Amino acid sequence: MRKNKIFIPRRQLIRGLIATATFGVSAQLWTGCSNNADRPVSSSSEPDPPNPESESPTDRTTIGFIYVGSKDDFGYNQAHSIGAQSLTAIANLQIVEEANVPETNAVAETMRSMIELDRANAIFPTSFGYFDPYIVELASEFNQVQFFHFGSLFQAGVHPDNIGTYFSYIDEAQYLAGIAAAHVATGGKLGFVAAKPIPLVLRNINSFTLGARSINPDATVQVVFTGNWSEPIKEAEATNSLVDQGIELVTCHVDSPKAVVETAEKRGILICGYHTDQAALAPNGYVTGAIWDWTNIYTNYAEMILAGQSVIDGSIPRTMSGGLAEGFCDLAPYGAMVDSVAQQAVEQARAELIAGDRLIYAGEIRSNQGEVLIAADTQMQRDDPALVKMDWLVEGVIGSPSS
Repeated sequence: MRKNKIFIPRRQLIRGLIATATFGVSAQLWTGCSNNADRPVSSSSEPDPPNPESESPTDRTTIGFIYVGSKDDFGYNQAHSIGAQSLTAIANLQIVEEANVPETNAVAETMRSMIELDRANAIFPTSFGYFDPYIVELASEFNQVQFFHFGSLFQAGVHPDNIGTYFSYIDEAQYLAGIAAAHVATGGKLGFVAAKPIPLVLRNINSFTLGARSINPDATVQVVFTGNWSEPIKEAEATNSLVDQGIELVTCHVDSPKAVVETAEKRGILICGYHTDQAALAPNGYVTGAIWDWTNIYTNYAEMILAGQSVIDGSIPRTMSGGLAEGFCDLAPYGAMVDSVAQQAVEQARAELIAGDRLIYAGEIRSNQGEVLIAADTQMQRDDPALVKMDWLVEGVIGSPSS
């Protein structure tokens, strides 16, 4: 959304038009409003105003998806949209999507309109910042609609019981990407452009670093935080700065890796992507990347919802989570520079992670300040609560969570 513009969700416009129509507003008003340049984009056609006497919310199953950015961002939002679009082949299911919805009251209006106009039975507002207060408030108001949020922010007894959460241990794929990175960047100088130092981001940085150092114990990962999820100018500047400091390979955790990937390609260094496959943006330097696979998890949810199950009565789990073993994440295809030796190392680690024979967070692990984080005789499973609250960076990372 451009600055200094008023954000009016598409469906909020429809509700206003329906209301004013009762006072005789002409069709010309509809045409004028429909050209608002700042309204979010949707893949669904505009529905007719609902008629409570002829249609009930139970006549059909509709699932809504809301994204904070564009559906073709080569990143976080595109990955979710790919998962949502995979559901269009399921019979008796309608999918509605809304893109470019900021983490403001705009998302509350979008959710309300999906419920009131599209008759949504379940909504997946995918951005981290949508949860509180927006999802919490709408879930309290519409207590028969199910809301599913990516992350682990739900608290039993605090938040409405029609909220579910889902989570992917994508740091497993980041660990594998780190192994590939250490094989191709033989000098061991790696870079990481990150948005915010929240636990999920720190976990990806740490897992990537631990993967790389499992191959090259002297490898370092220099981190630059941009301060926000989508800052393409800062992301390009950060990438250039890392290249200027001799970084051989860069990866990232931002909403859209496009700026990082394209900048790295122009500067002639190697790249590991994130969220989706960005190989098309960097045909010379793309190594691989940790990617989400929301198709599996969204299909699971859709099938349960169509079967009449609900997070409210516990027939849908409060939290659904998985990693490589469950098909919730994966690696993008390898670039030509990843030889058979590197591929074999990555695939062996993958098999061991899936079988439970390898844990990423098994001691001894020290922080980049020298503090022992995990003792030599301690192993932390991927769902350990301490990992969810991670506020540290491991040895080998150059940077600070407070930077």
